[in-house]
Amino acid sequence: MSRPPFDPVIERDVRIVSAQLGRPARNVVGIAARCVCGAPTVVATAPRLDDGTPFPTFYYLSHPVATAAMSFLEAAQLMVECSELLESDPAVAEAYGRAHRDYLADRESIAVVSELAGISAGGMPTRVKCLHALAAHALAAGPGANPMGDIALERSSWSPAVCRCPDYGVDAAGGSTA
Repeated sequence: MSRPPFDPVIERDVRIVSAQLGRPARNVVGIAARCVCGAPTVVATAPRLDDGTPFPTFYYLSHPVATAAMSFLEAAQLMVECSELLESDPAVAEAYGRAHRDYLADRESIAVVSELAGISAGGMPTRVKCLHALAAHALAAGPGANPMGDIALERSSWSPAVCRCPDYGVDAAGGSTA
């Protein structure tokens, strides 16, 4: 199995992700998607955290504006609409099942965690539960990889093509600018 194509993590990325999350970043194994300015948007997280906890969310949306946009769509009931589409369109259901299998393969290319067997993220493959996780997967894997993530990104007020990053207080070398 090949490793998913993502950027290696550098200290600057860890500092930015920590600022984005408002807490120390944990077990980041790669940067799976970036803003046009270069700041991390999606991190790949180890399937087992350093403390031993299984962590199923391999692709984690870290960008605060993207996260807020997904929260808005969840509050606007986009998950209900997507769930109805999943139930009514066999082609979408098939693509969503493929997204689930691809997600599992990506995560298992880093580590196989028995407690996570068959569990991906966002409700895949049978329901739509978390637009944050689905959008993160779509951003990491590219258009067409996750139909529900694609829908969320299309409906979002946020775009990865337009930088709306706050000042993270991190210089190019990864040090603090404060």
